[in-house]
Amino acid sequence: MAKSKEQKAAIIGKLEKALKEGASSVFVHFTRVNVAEESAMRRSLKKDGVSYFVAKKTLIRRALDKLGLKHDALPLEGEVAIASGGGEDVTASARLVHEFGKKLTDKLTILGGVFEGKLMGQAAMQEIATIPGMQVLRGMFANIINSPIQRFAIALDQVAQKKA
Repeated sequence: MAKSKEQKAAIIGKLEKALKEGASSVFVHFTRVNVAEESAMRRSLKKDGVSYFVAKKTLIRRALDKLGLKHDALPLEGEVAIASGGGEDVTASARLVHEFGKKLTDKLTILGGVFEGKLMGQAAMQEIATIPGMQVLRGMFANIINSPIQRFAIALDQVAQKKA
């Protein structure tokens, strides 16, 4: 059933808000994803503060136009959904979609996205998707800071063992 102009305007407003206010937004191409897989993905994304919704490509393009983002090179083909949000973790939406893309091989791919207010292509969003989460990055940073102290303690222990 065709949507009225008011319904389309509401959808464009929702898309515009998600693209503008979300930490990052990812355009997702999906095919042959069954209901159980999509429901599991939606629950997991929602748990991490990422919204996921399907919209018509023309409405997505209109929302991008309203935001002043040039989308001519962005290939929006097939069924397209948007994963947006992530709160404090700006890579959450891309990373989570990428993880589901690994599980659902050949069913889910990243087409591109909006990251920090800029439109990114598929390759750039794939790179962003491989950045670890904030907790992992903090752990890696703490390990790097702690590493020289650990090595110094091991060296002191070895010296003490030799002298004893």
